[in-house]
Amino acid sequence: MEKITKKQIDTLLQLQEIEIKSDAIKSEINKVSAKLAKLDNQLKAFENEIDEEQKVINDFKQKYRSCETDAQLNHSKAEKSQEKLKFVKTNKEYQSSLKEIDEIKAINAKIEDEMLQYLEKIETSEENILIKKEKYSALAEKLKQEKDSIIQESEQGRKEVAQIEKEWKTISQKINPKLLDKFSVIKSRVSGRAIAAVKKAVCLGCNMQIPPQIYNELQRTERLEFCPHCQRIIYWEKD
Repeated sequence: MEKITKKQIDTLLQLQEIEIKSDAIKSEINKVSAKLAKLDNQLKAFENEIDEEQKVINDFKQKYRSCETDAQLNHSKAEKSQEKLKFVKTNKEYQSSLKEIDEIKAINAKIEDEMLQYLEKIETSEENILIKKEKYSALAEKLKQEKDSIIQESEQGRKEVAQIEKEWKTISQKINPKLLDKFSVIKSRVSGRAIAAVKKAVCLGCNMQIPPQIYNELQRTERLEFCPHCQRIIYWEKD
């Protein structure tokens, strides 16, 4: 069985902590795109609100123009009916023309009421858009600052990773290449730590009981031992 010294174990533990730190930073860097996309989506949602409000205004304006056209047509009808009064010959025709004029005026009054309502709605919506545009500008500036901060942090993270990897390379040269290969293989197979302490006959990597024979060997010798349950490299930690 291959031997392993306390110094090698300490070096492996040092490498392991470096890798954990590096992995944590890389994990945060990998989230950058999602974070930026989330901020962009917030802004896009606000843009959509403004667009929807503008569509409502355009709809009101179209209805107002339609009412305006109807009012002009009815106004022309009323003028023609008023002109016809000059040429009626009987009282019945006169009464009929007056009724027609009154009906046209009533329709026009209703149309004008609708036009006023649309103007009020347009005015209210336009005020809402102005408020939303101001909020949009403030949000856009806030999100820009957040994005700049996220990008700066990711750049700093990349520099830290480069420095950590340089440190790992320097320290790893102190380890026997075969032992380092085993350490790397185990790390690729297990979740988290590749080397774990055994305390009170329990592997702290998987929290399983170590067989007494292996536990005794772990305390007495400097042999390289593996947890029979999780296959991590194990070392004895005094109680």
